Parts: sequence; C-alpha cells; structure tokens
Amino acid sequence: MTSTLRTLTVPLDVDSSSGGLPSFLVRDDVLCWSRRENGLVGFGELARFTATGAERFLEADMWWRHLVIEAEITDHLELPGTGPVAFGSFAFSRTSAFESRLILPEIVVGIRDGRSWLTQLTFDDGDLTEEGALAALAGWLSRADRERPAAGGSDVGRSSFDVNGKVTLESGSLTEAAWKQAVADGVAEIRTGKLEKLVLARDVVATLPDGVNAAHVLRELARSYRECWTYGVDGLVGATPEMLIQVEGRTAQARVLAGTLDRRDAEGMDGSPMEYAERVLAGSEKQRHEHEIAIQSLTTQLAPFSEAMNAHSEPFILELPNVWHLASDVKAELADIEGHVPTCLALINALHPTAAVCGTPTSVAGALIRELEHMDRGPYAGPVGWLDAAGNGEWGIALRGAIIEDANTVRLYAGCGIVEGSVPEAELAETWAKFRPMLESLGINR
Repeated sequence: MTSTLRTLTVPLDVDSSSGGLPSFLVRDDVLCWSRRENGLVGFGELARFTATGAERFLEADMWWRHLVIEAEITDHLELPGTGPVAFGSFAFSRTSAFESRLILPEIVVGIRDGRSWLTQLTFDDGDLTEEGALAALAGWLSRADRERPAAGGSDVGRSSFDVNGKVTLESGSLTEAAWKQAVADGVAEIRTGKLEKLVLARDVVATLPDGVNAAHVLRELARSYRECWTYGVDGLVGATPEMLIQVEGRTAQARVLAGTLDRRDAEGMDGSPMEYAERVLAGSEKQRHEHEIAIQSLTTQLAPFSEAMNAHSEPFILELPNVWHLASDVKAELADIEGHVPTCLALINALHPTAAVCGTPTSVAGALIRELEHMDRGPYAGPVGWLDAAGNGEWGIALRGAIIEDANTVRLYAGCGIVEGSVPEAELAETWAKFRPMLESLGINR
C-alpha cells in the first residue's frame, strides 16, 4: 500500500446517440457536474476532506494541493477535468454545522466538446491499464445500489398540505406567513440604511412514500435544464443557473444572476414572452438595481486577482424553463501573484458569499440572514463543483437544489433578493417559481 495518488486517463468511446453524460447517471451515489450533455461523473470514494468554519476553502485548497503535488499522473488527453479530479460542496456560512467537503472518486467519466475520457484513481500499487479502468467502470455501472446519502436538517415549525394525495410537501423552518414577515423585517432594515440588499431563503420538505431516486432526479434536471449546471455531491442535488467561478488555465469566468421573473406571469400578456421579460426585467429599476449590486460585488472581489477583466455593459435575459433572469457574464485574466496563478478555491475564498446570494454589505447581510431565516442553510447557496490537479475547475452556486435527507425525504431551498421595493407576497411567489425545477424532477406538481 502506498500513500501516493496514482491516476490513469484514457480516451473513452461514448455512443453519440446515448444522450451524453446524463446516460451515466444510473446510481444514487453518483457524483455529478453536467451541462448540455457535457461534464463529469464520478463513482466511488477514494478519499475525503472535510472542514467547517471561516478557513474551510483554504484548508481544502491546502489538502488538495498536498494530495496532487506528488501524484503519479498518466494523462493521454490533458484537458480540463482529466487527471485527478475532486468534487466538492461547501457550506454557505462560516458558522454552519455542515461539513464542507472534497471527495476524490475512484472512477471519473468526462465528456467535453465531443471528446470523452475515463480516469481511474488509486492509492494502491500495481499497474493501471486501460482494460482495468474499463472493467472498473463496468462494475460501477452494473452494480445495483439503493443507498441514499443523508444530511442533517430541522423539522421545526412545519405547516403542511397534501400534494396529489400521496406526496407530502411541508413548510420547513418557517411557515409561509412567518417567512413573509421575515421579508418585511428585512425591508425595514434596508430602509434604515444599514444595508442595500438582503437575500432571504426558505425551505420546504417533501416526503415521498415510494422513495427518492437521486439518479432519476439528476437525469431529469440535466434533460430539462440544459443551460444550467446540474450537480450531485453527497445528497446535494440541483441545477444551478449561476456560475461562481470557472477557471481554465489563466482565464476565469463567472455568470451573475439577480432579477427574476416567473415565466407563468407572461401567460395572457400582449406580445411575445421574451418581449414581456425584456419589459418587466430589463425595464425595472428595482431589478436592475439588484443586478448592479450583484455585479459590483463580484468584480470588486475578483479585481485583486486579475490583470484584465470585462463584463457585459448591459445584462441579458437568461431564459430557463421556469423563470427568466437578468444575467451578466464576467471574464478575467488571472494575474501571476508571487509566481503563482490563484487556485479555484483561493478565488472562492475571496468571492464567497457574493451579493447575489447574501446581500450587501455581506457582513451585515450575513448576520441578518442568521437572525431572520431561523435555519442553517448548510450547502444551499454555497459553492459546488469540481477541480483538477492542473488548477482548472468549475464552481457554481448551489441554487435550485435540495438535500436528500433520507430514503424518503428531500429538503428543498429557494431564496430571493430583497431590496427596499420588495413586496413579501411577490417574493413568496418567486420562491415557488424557484422550487419548480426540483419539484418537477421529483414528480411533484404544484
């Protein structure tokens, strides 16, 4: 037995008619990062790092760099996501009891721009061969597995109603009335001038007597929300439209969202749905103000790590099956700081939490979130994604998602940006629009 990580990456022949990466989402314990049938899928667990507190990103970064610096890497493709890869999920708050984690899988399948590969990872001695890697993948795909990952949660203060006579959907930490009061309290705090924006989230709990099929949920999300990044890490599942940071070589990119419109609101309106979205989102002073706060939050924090940066001068309308968003893409060339380009996790340490998921100023907003939400967000609205040994990685914000708490229970999360002009009833309706991707993937019609 050796403590040195050894990896082999070889080309993989994937049938183009198979549906791409989602066709590998066949196990409930799969690790997943997928968009437009591309991405990474991981099987098994070779090693794990966990941390809590304010230093969780830097501690994870140190663990990862120590692990890969002496790794024996045989990589015949040398693409982002080949070689050693870890999947990760991090708590939103430094005060959270949730254990942030990096997971090193045993097998990784990757697809990118028409090229497919297979990576086998091990700490054992012995030859790593293409035949052995293919056999290991076949074993994971064929082995039946119904174990479901669990995570902690709270059932305090639930109010419930029955959905289609079978599945129960209940309020989580706060009832709808209590959450609307929290929004009103947040607006009152904003009007005092203590902060400009606050992001408030709420949770609901779905109980499915027939059981939760995590692999099916991921496949449904990947199919229906192709423009989002579908993620699955240790029972945290979802499809986020927001990219916190993507690093490829020395180029970093982000997608910032702030400003939301339920597509159902366009029904019966004059003109095309997109014209309605342009008028209501891009033409709204409230929505554009919220969006500008989010952009400034990101670019201000990213600037010290960049030698050049550009962002859209005007936000665009991102069209998703459930909602429209005001969106902006930011691109930066990373600076060489003391002989090193900053790593993904070092950037995340500087960027998280952004105004898009916390508020501004973030320190004031974070304290108010803990006071008003009455829950631990856990990994909701925290970074989720992957990184490789070459410094590449993709980290989204864990939105439009849920935690699978046990074989029959799923806790869903959704949040809204609160500004001075926010109306509690409208914000509540927005949370239901944002719950829709997960509800639909679970087969729940509301």
